[in-house]
Amino acid sequence: MSAPGDGMSADGVLTDMALIRLTELLYRATGMTFGEKKRYYLERRVAERMKRTSITDVTRYLLLLDRDPHERQLLVNAVTINETYFYREDHQLTALVADILPVVVASKRPGDLVRIWSMPCSTGEEPYSIALWLLEHWPLVDAYNVEIVGSDIDTHALDAARDGHYGARALSRLPEAVLAGYFEPEEGHRRRIVEDLRESVLFTQVNLNDPLSVASQGKFDIVLCRNLLIYFDEASRERAASHLHDALLPGGYLLLGHSESMARIDERFEQVRFPHAIVYRRS
Repeated sequence: MSAPGDGMSADGVLTDMALIRLTELLYRATGMTFGEKKRYYLERRVAERMKRTSITDVTRYLLLLDRDPHERQLLVNAVTINETYFYREDHQLTALVADILPVVVASKRPGDLVRIWSMPCSTGEEPYSIALWLLEHWPLVDAYNVEIVGSDIDTHALDAARDGHYGARALSRLPEAVLAGYFEPEEGHRRRIVEDLRESVLFTQVNLNDPLSVASQGKFDIVLCRNLLIYFDEASRERAASHLHDALLPGGYLLLGHSESMARIDERFEQVRFPHAIVYRRS
Protein backbone atom coordinates (compact mmCIF):
# COMPACT_ATOMS: atom_id res chain seq x y z
CA MET A 1 0.00 0.00 0.00
CA SER A 2 1.28 3.46 -0.83
CA ALA A 3 2.20 5.93 1.85
CA PRO A 4 -0.29 8.65 2.83
CA GLY A 5 0.02 11.67 0.65
CA ASP A 6 -1.62 13.84 -1.95
CA GLY A 7 -0.47 12.43 -5.26
CA MET A 8 1.25 9.53 -7.00
CA SER A 9 4.39 7.80 -5.80
CA ALA A 10 7.51 7.53 -7.91
CA ASP A 11 6.53 4.07 -9.15
CA GLY A 12 3.19 5.34 -10.48
CA VAL A 13 1.03 4.23 -7.55
CA LEU A 14 -1.79 6.49 -6.36
CA THR A 15 -1.37 7.53 -2.76
CA ASP A 16 -4.23 6.71 -0.39
CA MET A 17 -5.38 10.34 -0.26
CA ALA A 18 -5.32 10.70 -4.05
CA LEU A 19 -7.27 7.43 -4.46
CA ILE A 20 -9.92 8.64 -2.02
CA ARG A 21 -10.28 11.99 -3.78
CA LEU A 22 -10.44 10.30 -7.18
CA THR A 23 -13.02 7.69 -6.20
CA GLU A 24 -15.18 10.34 -4.52
CA LEU A 25 -15.09 12.44 -7.70
CA LEU A 26 -16.02 9.49 -9.88
CA TYR A 27 -18.81 8.50 -7.49
CA ARG A 28 -20.30 12.00 -7.65
CA ALA A 29 -20.01 12.00 -11.43
CA THR A 30 -21.35 8.51 -12.16
CA GLY A 31 -22.74 6.82 -9.05
CA MET A 32 -20.23 4.01 -9.63
CA THR A 33 -18.01 2.79 -6.80
CA PHE A 34 -14.27 2.26 -7.19
CA GLY A 35 -12.45 0.97 -4.13
CA GLU A 36 -9.07 -0.49 -3.24
CA LYS A 37 -9.68 -3.49 -5.51
CA LYS A 38 -9.84 -1.12 -8.49
CA ARG A 39 -6.65 0.76 -7.54
CA TYR A 40 -4.48 -0.64 -10.36
CA TYR A 41 -7.30 -0.20 -12.89
CA LEU A 42 -7.65 3.48 -11.93
CA GLU A 43 -3.88 4.06 -11.78
CA ARG A 44 -3.45 2.95 -15.39
CA ARG A 45 -6.25 5.15 -16.66
CA VAL A 46 -5.25 8.19 -14.63
CA ALA A 47 -1.67 7.79 -15.88
CA GLU A 48 -2.95 7.71 -19.47
CA ARG A 49 -5.00 10.87 -18.97
CA MET A 50 -2.12 12.66 -17.23
CA LYS A 51 0.15 11.83 -20.16
CA ARG A 52 -2.47 13.20 -22.59
CA THR A 53 -2.73 16.44 -20.61
CA SER A 54 1.06 16.74 -20.05
CA ILE A 55 0.52 16.85 -16.28
CA THR A 56 3.06 15.02 -14.14
CA ASP A 57 1.60 15.69 -10.68
CA VAL A 58 -1.59 13.95 -9.54
CA THR A 59 -2.56 16.81 -7.25
CA ARG A 60 -2.57 19.18 -10.24
CA TYR A 61 -4.53 16.64 -12.27
CA LEU A 62 -7.16 16.33 -9.54
CA LEU A 63 -7.49 20.13 -9.51
CA LEU A 64 -7.97 20.02 -13.28
CA LEU A 65 -10.76 17.46 -12.86
CA ASP A 66 -12.49 19.76 -10.37
CA ARG A 67 -12.56 22.74 -12.73
CA ASP A 68 -12.69 21.19 -16.22
CA PRO A 69 -15.90 19.28 -17.12
CA HIS A 70 -14.40 18.16 -20.44
CA GLU A 71 -11.41 16.44 -18.81
CA ARG A 72 -13.73 14.98 -16.18
CA GLN A 73 -15.82 13.46 -18.97
CA LEU A 74 -12.72 12.06 -20.67
CA LEU A 75 -11.71 10.35 -17.43
CA VAL A 76 -15.24 8.95 -17.05
CA ASN A 77 -14.91 7.62 -20.60
CA ALA A 78 -11.59 6.03 -19.67
CA VAL A 79 -12.91 4.16 -16.62
CA THR A 80 -16.22 3.05 -18.12
CA ILE A 81 -16.48 -0.64 -18.98
CA ASN A 82 -17.85 -1.28 -22.48
CA GLU A 83 -17.97 -5.07 -22.73
CA THR A 84 -20.86 -6.19 -24.92
CA TYR A 85 -21.83 -7.95 -28.15
CA PHE A 86 -24.86 -8.47 -30.41
CA TYR A 87 -27.76 -10.62 -29.17
CA ARG A 88 -26.42 -10.71 -25.61
CA GLU A 89 -28.91 -12.39 -23.23
CA ASP A 90 -31.16 -13.04 -26.22
CA HIS A 91 -33.76 -14.81 -24.05
CA GLN A 92 -34.80 -11.28 -23.06
CA LEU A 93 -35.14 -10.31 -26.71
CA THR A 94 -37.37 -13.36 -27.14
CA ALA A 95 -39.47 -12.19 -24.18
CA LEU A 96 -39.59 -8.70 -25.66
CA VAL A 97 -41.34 -9.97 -28.81
CA ALA A 98 -43.30 -12.91 -27.41
CA ASP A 99 -44.48 -11.50 -24.08
CA ILE A 100 -43.85 -7.79 -23.52
CA LEU A 101 -44.68 -6.03 -26.77
CA PRO A 102 -48.08 -7.78 -27.14
CA VAL A 103 -49.07 -6.30 -23.76
CA VAL A 104 -47.64 -2.87 -24.60
CA VAL A 105 -49.41 -2.52 -27.95
CA ALA A 106 -52.71 -3.93 -26.66
CA SER A 107 -53.60 -0.42 -25.48
CA LYS A 108 -52.30 1.29 -28.64
CA ARG A 109 -53.56 1.72 -32.16
CA PRO A 110 -51.58 1.00 -35.35
CA GLY A 111 -49.23 3.87 -36.01
CA ASP A 112 -48.89 4.79 -32.33
CA LEU A 113 -45.50 5.42 -30.79
CA VAL A 114 -43.65 2.60 -29.00
CA ARG A 115 -40.53 3.84 -27.21
CA ILE A 116 -37.70 1.49 -26.14
CA TRP A 117 -34.67 2.71 -24.17
CA SER A 118 -31.31 0.96 -23.92
CA MET A 119 -29.36 2.43 -20.99
CA PRO A 120 -26.38 2.03 -20.88
CA CYS A 121 -25.97 1.26 -24.56
CA SER A 122 -22.16 1.15 -24.64
CA THR A 123 -20.94 1.06 -28.27
CA GLY A 124 -24.40 0.34 -29.68
CA GLU A 125 -24.63 -3.44 -29.86
CA GLU A 126 -27.69 -3.62 -27.59
CA PRO A 127 -29.96 -1.02 -29.23
CA TYR A 128 -28.99 -2.27 -32.68
CA SER A 129 -29.72 -5.83 -31.47
CA ILE A 130 -33.20 -4.69 -30.44
CA ALA A 131 -33.78 -3.20 -33.89
CA LEU A 132 -32.50 -6.33 -35.64
CA TRP A 133 -34.53 -8.67 -33.43
CA LEU A 134 -37.74 -6.73 -34.05
CA LEU A 135 -37.14 -6.70 -37.80
CA GLU A 136 -36.47 -10.44 -37.81
CA HIS A 137 -39.02 -11.67 -35.25
CA TRP A 138 -41.89 -9.20 -34.72
CA PRO A 139 -44.44 -9.26 -37.56
CA LEU A 140 -46.02 -6.00 -36.31
CA VAL A 141 -42.80 -4.00 -36.42
CA ASP A 142 -44.07 -1.87 -39.33
CA ALA A 143 -47.52 -1.40 -37.81
CA TYR A 144 -46.22 0.90 -35.06
CA ASN A 145 -43.89 3.87 -34.84
CA VAL A 146 -41.05 2.20 -32.95
CA GLU A 147 -38.45 4.56 -31.50
CA ILE A 148 -35.27 3.04 -30.06
CA VAL A 149 -33.01 5.27 -27.98
CA GLY A 150 -29.53 4.21 -26.86
CA SER A 151 -27.93 6.22 -24.04
CA ASP A 152 -24.64 6.10 -22.19
CA ILE A 153 -22.47 8.31 -20.00
CA ASP A 154 -19.41 7.55 -22.17
CA THR A 155 -19.18 9.99 -25.10
CA HIS A 156 -16.52 7.92 -26.88
CA ALA A 157 -18.75 4.84 -26.75
CA LEU A 158 -21.62 6.87 -28.20
CA ASP A 159 -19.43 8.06 -31.08
CA ALA A 160 -18.53 4.44 -31.81
CA ALA A 161 -22.21 3.46 -31.68
CA ARG A 162 -23.16 6.14 -34.20
CA ASP A 163 -20.30 5.03 -36.44
CA GLY A 164 -21.53 1.43 -36.33
CA HIS A 165 -18.35 -0.55 -37.10
CA TYR A 166 -17.95 -3.91 -35.33
CA GLY A 167 -15.38 -6.68 -35.16
CA ALA A 168 -15.77 -10.43 -35.26
CA ARG A 169 -16.27 -10.90 -31.51
CA ALA A 170 -19.16 -8.43 -31.32
CA LEU A 171 -20.80 -10.06 -34.35
CA SER A 172 -20.13 -13.70 -33.46
CA ARG A 173 -23.69 -14.56 -32.35
CA LEU A 174 -25.45 -13.08 -35.37
CA PRO A 175 -26.83 -15.51 -38.00
CA GLU A 176 -25.21 -15.30 -41.40
CA ALA A 177 -28.48 -14.09 -42.94
CA VAL A 178 -28.60 -11.15 -40.52
CA LEU A 179 -24.99 -10.23 -41.30
CA ALA A 180 -25.70 -10.37 -45.02
CA GLY A 181 -28.96 -8.44 -44.77
CA TYR A 182 -28.08 -5.64 -42.36
CA PHE A 183 -24.30 -5.13 -42.55
CA GLU A 184 -21.99 -3.82 -45.23
CA PRO A 185 -19.38 -6.22 -46.63
CA GLU A 186 -16.42 -6.94 -44.37
CA GLU A 187 -13.54 -4.48 -44.59
CA GLY A 188 -10.40 -4.79 -42.49
CA HIS A 189 -11.95 -7.59 -40.39
CA ARG A 190 -14.82 -5.28 -39.43
CA ARG A 191 -18.35 -4.77 -40.68
CA ARG A 192 -20.55 -1.69 -40.55
CA ILE A 193 -24.25 -1.79 -39.86
CA VAL A 194 -26.22 -0.40 -42.81
CA GLU A 195 -27.12 3.28 -42.89
CA ASP A 196 -30.88 2.77 -42.52
CA LEU A 197 -30.36 0.96 -39.22
CA ARG A 198 -27.78 3.47 -38.00
CA GLU A 199 -30.31 6.21 -38.59
CA SER A 200 -33.14 4.28 -36.93
CA VAL A 201 -31.52 4.42 -33.47
CA LEU A 202 -31.11 7.72 -31.61
CA PHE A 203 -28.01 7.94 -29.39
CA THR A 204 -27.88 10.36 -26.47
CA GLN A 205 -25.60 11.04 -23.52
CA VAL A 206 -27.33 10.34 -20.19
CA ASN A 207 -26.10 10.01 -16.62
CA LEU A 208 -28.43 7.64 -14.78
CA ASN A 209 -27.28 9.23 -11.52
CA ASP A 210 -28.71 12.60 -12.61
CA PRO A 211 -32.54 12.93 -12.57
CA LEU A 212 -32.56 15.88 -14.99
CA SER A 213 -30.41 13.95 -17.44
CA VAL A 214 -32.84 11.02 -17.32
CA ALA A 215 -35.93 13.23 -17.49
CA SER A 216 -34.62 14.86 -20.67
CA GLN A 217 -35.23 11.58 -22.52
CA GLY A 218 -38.98 11.54 -21.91
CA LYS A 219 -41.07 8.47 -21.09
CA PHE A 220 -40.64 4.93 -22.40
CA ASP A 221 -42.77 1.81 -22.76
CA ILE A 222 -39.76 -0.47 -22.23
CA VAL A 223 -36.35 0.12 -20.66
CA LEU A 224 -33.38 -2.22 -20.83
CA CYS A 225 -30.85 -1.35 -18.10
CA ARG A 226 -28.63 -4.40 -18.00
CA ASN A 227 -25.41 -4.95 -16.07
CA LEU A 228 -25.09 -1.42 -14.69
CA LEU A 229 -26.59 -1.62 -11.20
CA ILE A 230 -23.92 -4.16 -10.21
CA TYR A 231 -21.39 -1.31 -10.25
CA PHE A 232 -23.44 0.86 -7.87
CA ASP A 233 -23.59 0.89 -4.10
CA GLU A 234 -26.94 0.69 -2.29
CA ALA A 235 -27.57 4.45 -2.34
CA SER A 236 -26.76 4.74 -6.06
CA ARG A 237 -28.96 1.72 -6.86
CA GLU A 238 -31.89 3.29 -5.05
CA ARG A 239 -31.43 6.57 -6.94
CA ALA A 240 -31.08 4.73 -10.25
CA ALA A 241 -34.21 2.66 -9.56
CA SER A 242 -36.19 5.81 -8.83
CA HIS A 243 -34.98 7.44 -12.03
CA LEU A 244 -35.77 4.33 -14.07
CA HIS A 245 -39.25 4.24 -12.53
CA ASP A 246 -39.81 7.85 -13.54
CA ALA A 247 -38.58 7.12 -17.09
CA LEU A 248 -41.25 4.45 -17.59
CA LEU A 249 -44.84 5.02 -18.57
CA PRO A 250 -47.35 3.50 -16.12
CA GLY A 251 -47.35 -0.24 -16.76
CA GLY A 252 -44.03 0.00 -18.59
CA TYR A 253 -41.44 -2.78 -18.39
CA LEU A 254 -37.87 -2.79 -17.07
CA LEU A 255 -35.34 -5.47 -18.08
CA LEU A 256 -32.24 -5.92 -15.93
CA GLY A 257 -29.14 -8.11 -16.26
CA HIS A 258 -29.33 -11.75 -15.19
CA SER A 259 -27.54 -11.06 -11.88
CA GLU A 260 -29.56 -7.96 -11.03
CA SER A 261 -32.89 -7.57 -9.26
CA MET A 262 -35.27 -4.83 -8.13
CA ALA A 263 -36.18 -6.87 -5.05
CA ARG A 264 -35.60 -4.82 -1.89
CA ILE A 265 -34.56 -1.78 -3.96
CA ASP A 266 -37.84 -0.20 -5.10
CA GLU A 267 -41.22 -1.66 -4.19
CA ARG A 268 -42.93 0.32 -6.95
CA PHE A 269 -41.75 -2.33 -9.42
CA GLU A 270 -43.73 -5.53 -9.73
CA GLN A 271 -41.83 -8.67 -10.70
CA VAL A 272 -43.32 -10.41 -13.73
CA ARG A 273 -42.36 -13.96 -14.70
CA PHE A 274 -42.69 -14.62 -18.40
CA PRO A 275 -41.77 -18.00 -19.98
CA HIS A 276 -38.52 -16.59 -21.34
CA ALA A 277 -37.43 -14.04 -18.72
CA ILE A 278 -38.15 -12.36 -15.39
CA VAL A 279 -38.79 -8.65 -15.83
CA TYR A 280 -40.18 -5.75 -13.80
CA ARG A 281 -43.25 -3.64 -14.42
CA ARG A 282 -43.97 -0.16 -13.16
CA SER A 283 -47.09 -0.59 -11.04
